[in-house]
Amino acid sequence: MFRSRRRMDSKARRVALQIGGSRVALGMAIFLATRPTLRAMRFPEPGPTGVALAKLGGSRDIAIGALTLGALSDPDRLRTVLLVSNLCDLADASAFAFAARDPQMRLPGVTGVLSGAAAAAAGFWAWRRLGD
Repeated sequence: MFRSRRRMDSKARRVALQIGGSRVALGMAIFLATRPTLRAMRFPEPGPTGVALAKLGGSRDIAIGALTLGALSDPDRLRTVLLVSNLCDLADASAFAFAARDPQMRLPGVTGVLSGAAAAAAGFWAWRRLGD
């Protein structure tokens, strides 16, 4: 595959590095220490289905984060990966908005909406700058 030869925006690359690294770190925490991580995020105690779904989300974050980190040297590929990452963040924020209607999920739901929307905003900012 041919690498892009155009100069990469250093601020956008730094934001992508932070997004990718954060995704890998959070994904690893959720996958390897599911219950303690969910407690720290103020989720109610999950049953076996909740643990399995949390691990699924953690593995998704590890994969997307690794793809982001692996694309840091190619602005076109990084832009594509960031778009996928941003859309996942928006989907997460939407899911948390629905979950926040349940009183037990209010705090983690609102926190999830805010963090998902903030991550998507930062990601779309970087995505836009990589397209210039």
